[in-house]
Amino acid sequence: MVVAKPDLSDAIQDYLREIYKLGADGGRVSVTALAKRQGVSPASASAMVKKLAALNLAVHQPYRGITLTTAGEKVALEVIRHHRLLELYLAQTLGLDVQDVHDEAERLEHVISEELEERIDKALGFPTHDPHGDPIPDAKLRWPQASTRAGG
Repeated sequence: MVVAKPDLSDAIQDYLREIYKLGADGGRVSVTALAKRQGVSPASASAMVKKLAALNLAVHQPYRGITLTTAGEKVALEVIRHHRLLELYLAQTLGLDVQDVHDEAERLEHVISEELEERIDKALGFPTHDPHGDPIPDAKLRWPQASTRAGG
């Protein structure tokens, strides 16, 4: 079962993004680390991980950690792409201070349409990095050459 991103709650999208970022260095992603990153109890994080597994977006093996499925990784990358494009757009086009763009992008990343994402990408000249220097996945969700996966 593949779930379309718009059908997923903001919380699900946020968890997928954080699992992706926590696992970017190839390390094990624990429920405890995920709970800490999300600012929730381990029980809450565990319940969400079970939900992600039921949606075939993640796999949790006790003592081995949480990994994303291909579908889960795609959603995580899409959220990261939206967030970083929005940060750059807000800073470059609307003149928001780089220190302020994160919170605005956090609110908007879940509601931006694919069409608007495409237009922002084109208007910015298909950027490869956000205003913080973090890489932006391209439209095919590939990382820019010679960059790391996580950050921002």
